[in-house]
Amino acid sequence: MAPTSSIRSRPLKKADFALFIRPLKPTLYADAPPPPPRHGVVYSPPNIRSLSWSATGNLLATCTGANIRVWNAERGPNVKNSTELKNAHAKGGVAFGSAGVNGDAVEKVAFSPSAEGVLASCGADGMVRLWDVRAPGMVGAVGAGKGAPVLGGCKVGGEAAFLTWRPDGAEVLVGRKDDEVYSVDVRHLAGSNGAAASGIEATKRLSHGKDVLYEMAFSNTGREIFATANDGTVRILDYPSMAHLHTLSAHPAPCYTVQHCPAGNYLAIGSGDGTISLWDTHCWLATHSLAAPNQTTSVRHLSFSWDGMYLVAGAGSDAKDGMPGLNVWHVDTGEVVHVIETQFATSQVAWHPSRYWVAYAGDHGGLKVVGGLGTGL
Repeated sequence: MAPTSSIRSRPLKKADFALFIRPLKPTLYADAPPPPPRHGVVYSPPNIRSLSWSATGNLLATCTGANIRVWNAERGPNVKNSTELKNAHAKGGVAFGSAGVNGDAVEKVAFSPSAEGVLASCGADGMVRLWDVRAPGMVGAVGAGKGAPVLGGCKVGGEAAFLTWRPDGAEVLVGRKDDEVYSVDVRHLAGSNGAAASGIEATKRLSHGKDVLYEMAFSNTGREIFATANDGTVRILDYPSMAHLHTLSAHPAPCYTVQHCPAGNYLAIGSGDGTISLWDTHCWLATHSLAAPNQTTSVRHLSFSWDGMYLVAGAGSDAKDGMPGLNVWHVDTGEVVHVIETQFATSQVAWHPSRYWVAYAGDHGGLKVVGGLGTGL
């Protein structure tokens, strides 16, 4: 029998989706309960820097500070159903996951789109690391005391700005904050018999920091890259040659994030002007500009639902300046079909890969999921 969360939802039209999601309440996934409300006291939410669903949606990973936590979505929000990888990017090359070792901040985590349980991370230490969170004794065990499931790692140098997988799961792109971009072939990272590999031959520099680029995302085929730039454009590049194919003049402010719709018909671009432009990939014209009264800050994260019909956005590090409420847009019409109530602006967002479940961070208490087991979709 297939795991519950890997069974694909049936597509819902706009009116039906609104009826489905409206009564749902968020479920909090936290390693400790949030403090009780106190008059005049405002608690800052945990600084979750990145979140990612696994290929089937059975696992959900986040990173906070120097640690990574992987939740088993099949078993619910009890912390005993999660794994914590402490000091995942430990200083000085100390064994990963060792308790009591100071670690650099983990900047990004991203599950492989093709291999369940294979997780990539990058940190302020300039390293890219590959983890197998299905390793015996890991998922379901709190802490990394039994030994961290490291498949391999390689050094790209400098703090990471983005981390994205090629759709076939063979490579990841890593962009540094100094705008140098590297391709990492994960097939060279995994050592034989599960031994950690150094990945010396895995890394290839693709860009030399000549342009200010905030994010790169692959097209669904993996043959093109969409690169967001400081000048309000998105460059479409051939991969792996990185030859320039086309430039979209998208926004008057910097473009921070870009995502290709799973259906292939739209490209979504988030900007510093607080809006999202939707581009028809057949004619490369902008068909919608998405905005809402509570979208008052930069758009730094985007996520399409599995069928490409709905879109959510997060403000990343700018969430502290945003308004509460998580908008869910209907892509074809550009309308907000629902607003998930939140206490703070959302920072990170991610739709489940095959169901109408949406995970988000930045709100009171930490990671939350709307949908989940028992919703039927």
